[in-house]
Amino acid sequence: MVKLSVIVPFFNVQTYAPDTLRSLRANARDDFEFILVDDCSTDGTPEILQRAEQDLPGAVLVRHERNGGLATARNTGLDAASGEYLTFLDGDDWLAPGHYTGLLATMETLGCDFVRTDHVQCTGRSRTVHRVPHGRRGIVMSPREAILPADRSTSVDYAYAWAGMYHRRLADRGLLHFTDGLRTAEDRPWIWRLHREAESFATVASLGVFYRRGVSSSLTQIGDVRQLDFIRAFDQVIEETAKDPDADRLLPKAVRTYCAIISHHLGSIERFEPAVARKLRTMSAAALKGMPQDILKDALDSMDMKRSVRLRRLLRRRSVIAAGAAA
Repeated sequence: MVKLSVIVPFFNVQTYAPDTLRSLRANARDDFEFILVDDCSTDGTPEILQRAEQDLPGAVLVRHERNGGLATARNTGLDAASGEYLTFLDGDDWLAPGHYTGLLATMETLGCDFVRTDHVQCTGRSRTVHRVPHGRRGIVMSPREAILPADRSTSVDYAYAWAGMYHRRLADRGLLHFTDGLRTAEDRPWIWRLHREAESFATVASLGVFYRRGVSSSLTQIGDVRQLDFIRAFDQVIEETAKDPDADRLLPKAVRTYCAIISHHLGSIERFEPAVARKLRTMSAAALKGMPQDILKDALDSMDMKRSVRLRRLLRRRSVIAAGAAA
């Protein structure tokens, strides 16, 4: 029986894939499987993965006929996985030796639905530890209660799917799949759904994932239209949270987070192609208009001046344009 399935999408990461695969080999066990999903790479990645299929114990290679993006590739891996526990890794990141064995033992001891871990962010030669914004370690808690408070960073803001481990019962309940086709922010609706609907989780002091930042092919580095999928992702968060029995409590957090992300992208709008920048303004204004307006007002009133002014200006601009069109 497979104890752990590790789902690893790859797309045009021939420079980094060997490090990723070496780290998987340093985590291999007879009862682990590694689902390697080639998302229709066009560089040397397919050849690297073909060799890994033979050399990496537990490797299962799955190939996409066409590129579907990270969310779709992870779903492909989930559908192919057979483990009692599941986790994720991206094709340009890597692990400390034995990380999965230690994390699995901790999770089995705790007996919860999922665990979240800290990670090391790597930018060039720089290394920075990033911790789950949840202070109580090694204690099983309600995921729903860890969503709030609205005005502070919490576990739903730490959305990295690879920074944790998940019991199969979550997949059986439909809680681990991602929204197909989302090209960025795919983990935001995912983490919110986990925290709203799973029954138990814990944050553990396990520091074994190394997250590579600044990769030129990463969507965080590309200012094209795919970046705007964050709007579709957060629209989904708002829509699903609005249907929750605790919507009155949870929506202020979702709205405030959405506003902060919109402001972040507007604050670096010069990195987008001109047509995409215009679309960002238009879609962001529409998103703000579509939020519950009483909750939006409270969110803007509680934000710092710089972000609040930026978002209010966008709303006024949208209103002026709408009024001109109606005249």
